[in-house]
Amino acid sequence: MMINPDIGHDSVFSTEQVLENRGRIAIFIDGSNLFYAALQLGIEIDYTKLLCRLTAGSRLLRSFFYTGVDPTNEKQQGFLLWMRRNGYRVITKELVQLPDGSKKANLDVEIAVDMMSLVGCYDTAILVSGDGDLAYAVDAVSYRGIRVEVVSLRSMTSDSLINVADRYIDLEGIKEDIQKASRSAYTYRPLTGISITEPETSEVVDSAFE
Repeated sequence: MMINPDIGHDSVFSTEQVLENRGRIAIFIDGSNLFYAALQLGIEIDYTKLLCRLTAGSRLLRSFFYTGVDPTNEKQQGFLLWMRRNGYRVITKELVQLPDGSKKANLDVEIAVDMMSLVGCYDTAILVSGDGDLAYAVDAVSYRGIRVEVVSLRSMTSDSLINVADRYIDLEGIKEDIQKASRSAYTYRPLTGISITEPETSEVVDSAFE
């Protein structure tokens, strides 16, 4: 039976007991999937709060953030620099323009490879994505003794991914913990050698996933 402390209907352990047994954790964030989930929820993600909420006091091996990039977008480059300096290992792939004019960069392979290659270095994987294409990778690492938690918006999440996870957390249930207090709370500064404050990610990330 899947342990699901955040929903609470079929839990056999308390949230505290589950968190105590997580061991060392590694976080894998599908940037595009998280961005569109935030749009659906009508919030802006505070990435410092997100890291704290996902870690929840456990020992963190590393937090990976996967995203498509536009090398000519200075705001996006500033955002990614901020991420690198604030606890995230950023993995990027250049966006490819599709025939319909949209741009896309699929990083499922990178996420799956990193999850597998680090097996033995961590005990619990936290996958922030609802992409069903990652279900096979989740199943594979679980057979290597890794516990997997999936965090995503339920309406954007494949049942196949939830079915192979040990724990599922709906972003709807934790949005108050990970959203920015207000847009005016942060300002964005261009790269000028001055210390960088958190950018307004709705502007920066949006251009990456159009």
